[in-house]
Amino acid sequence: MSARAAITAARTLLFVPGHRPDRFDKAAGSGADLVVVDLEDAVAAEDKERARGAAARWPGLGHRAVVRVNAPGTPWFEADLRMAAGLGCPVMVPKAEDPAVLAGIASDCTLIALIETALGVERAYEVCSVPGVVRAAFGNVDLAAQLGVAHDDHPALAHARSRVVLASAAADIGPPVDGVTTAVRDTGVLATDTAHARRLGFSGKLCIHPAQVAPVAAAFAPTESELRWARAVLGAGEAVTTVDGHMVDKPVLDRARRILARPSEPGTVG
Repeated sequence: MSARAAITAARTLLFVPGHRPDRFDKAAGSGADLVVVDLEDAVAAEDKERARGAAARWPGLGHRAVVRVNAPGTPWFEADLRMAAGLGCPVMVPKAEDPAVLAGIASDCTLIALIETALGVERAYEVCSVPGVVRAAFGNVDLAAQLGVAHDDHPALAHARSRVVLASAAADIGPPVDGVTTAVRDTGVLATDTAHARRLGFSGKLCIHPAQVAPVAAAFAPTESELRWARAVLGAGEAVTTVDGHMVDKPVLDRARRILARPSEPGTVG
């Protein structure tokens, strides 16, 4: 599977701090669809150079792994990008809000655009439309801080989340990845957050602990009832106009095909 296809299909993207190379292999073995080696928020300024070097030396980089570089305009961005581009590694770009900047980065790397500012949300379609942007991710914590709301307040961030979902569809890229659940050990909060994101049209989630990977993967997999419905719709043939009393037309058939195309087991991407 190509890097582009793996990024599009990923349900679970697990962050690992770039200055903790002892955790890289553990993250890769967690069952996450993609590992995100984080050079940005998880790494203090004095550890940035060390983290970049550790990422560059890890044999797993680029193999179901991406790098979250420091934001454009920071002192570390250019060196981060050179490292990733030199290794052919896709990058997650934080504070994605300027299509021109993203276009320049995309000439070197495949991109996940992390939309986490008010301006990024306002420009979501332009950001998602940049050639080379394979997928968008939603940064709930940073955006909430800018807006002065709680990062786990679903109603407060529902509009912004929906903007990212709509922009991804309009730009014809894969459905976006939802932001983090900071309550690492609270499975109830994780389940609620994931169900909310899925209802809005997200198809994956950023994870911050290996314990979150399996529940998130299962939550974004098709349910048995969805699979039965999709098989019934497609099995009835395209000439059928109703199934179980409900109208069936091309958009319904397309939805059934998308459901059957999604991975149904954790760890099946790649």
